[in-house]
Amino acid sequence: MCGLVMLLPHGYEGQGPEHSNAYVERWLSLCADNNIQVVYPSLPSQYYHVLRRQMKRSFRKPLIMFMPKSILRSEQFSSKLEELTDGQFQLVLDDPSTPDVTKVKRLLLCSGKVYFTLAAARVKANITDTAIVRVEQLYPYPRKEIAAALAKYSTAVEVGWVQEEPKNRGAWSYMESRLRELLPEWATLTYFGREEAASPATGSMKMHKIEEEELVDHALDLTARNAPAAKEAAAQAPATASSPRPVSD
Repeated sequence: MCGLVMLLPHGYEGQGPEHSNAYVERWLSLCADNNIQVVYPSLPSQYYHVLRRQMKRSFRKPLIMFMPKSILRSEQFSSKLEELTDGQFQLVLDDPSTPDVTKVKRLLLCSGKVYFTLAAARVKANITDTAIVRVEQLYPYPRKEIAAALAKYSTAVEVGWVQEEPKNRGAWSYMESRLRELLPEWATLTYFGREEAASPATGSMKMHKIEEEELVDHALDLTARNAPAAKEAAAQAPATASSPRPVSD
């Protein structure tokens, strides 16, 4: 019986390893027999409700929380008052954009700040066939809630796990086998994130942005989506005659 609560800064913002990484993979490797709780709330309301749940429960288990600093201080990611006064902690958050489930071809699962990066890029690119679902509690594993999300978006032929961390870190190694157990036979599971790295995160803002753009590009398949439009624009562009180069004596 232990009511320990740990709030660990975690989120890739180009500030280096100490600022970015709370070693999610190490905490998940400690999980067994319902010994601890590992959560990654993406909203202030979720943060509030998980703390309230911790105090209102009739038992005590250590609570490990990951939270990016930018979300804590940003009005863009705020919650309405009624979202704090009503409801409870949600283990999995469905896509708030309510996409047409009959048109969804790709389902992305993720945790934390990367959701907002994906959601903003999806709106900018006007993508309507991709749903993004947040896994707010990593352990105990919310098997029933994830299965419900897979059932809801049953037309998705590709399910992806998206994370900011390198492939050898974060929740991918923990989630992969668990997601494969629930995956429909007609769907494939894909990893979208940074490549394996010795360092938890880069300390270069320029490199961070390059990595983030590649991550979003792959997760939302932006290059493939833009290719037909680029070819069509090139075909419709007027041909420009090139003048011959002068020949020197």
